[in-house]
Amino acid sequence: MKRLILPLLAAIALPGIAHGQAATNTATGDVAVGGNVAQLCMLGTPTPAPVDLGQLATTSGTRVGRIAVIAPRTVMLAGSFCNFAGSAITVTATALVNTDATPAPAGFARAVNYTAAVTNWASGAATATTGATAGGGTPSASSVGATQGAPRIADLTVNLSNFTAPSDALLTAGSYSGLVIVTLGPAPTSGGGL
Repeated sequence: MKRLILPLLAAIALPGIAHGQAATNTATGDVAVGGNVAQLCMLGTPTPAPVDLGQLATTSGTRVGRIAVIAPRTVMLAGSFCNFAGSAITVTATALVNTDATPAPAGFARAVNYTAAVTNWASGAATATTGATAGGGTPSASSVGATQGAPRIADLTVNLSNFTAPSDALLTAGSYSGLVIVTLGPAPTSGGGL
């Protein structure tokens, strides 16, 4: 009698096996994998750099000693990019100022002003025009371009043009140097107080 009870108990305890189903030897599970990419902007290498304007003053004719006609110059920043939406270009231009800090006498200037414009990022250009005084004071100007609404890669163009001397004065002799700073990053947000 014991023999009859044991097989009946086994059939009740494992109904799946009693119906011909086999137990499985595999199991599956999910493993989540993730990461992140930080906001990143990169400017291409300026080509050409540095920009040599050569002789700034006219050496003959009716304008001897005054600013020469200086052809516009172009610098490329190839392969510049931001990997996020909401970026903008900021350009800061510093006038060319004579490295000899001796004050300029009346009728002379020790500064050359110009316009720096960065194009091919968002609609319009980021444009800054320097307004240094004859003595070289207040030489810098800045501008922020339009906001780029998507990630972008582009060859940026920096155009340097409109070279002038304050009051069209005679230029003092010496070496002149200036600087253009191009910044590519998140567009500035307007802060507001309550």
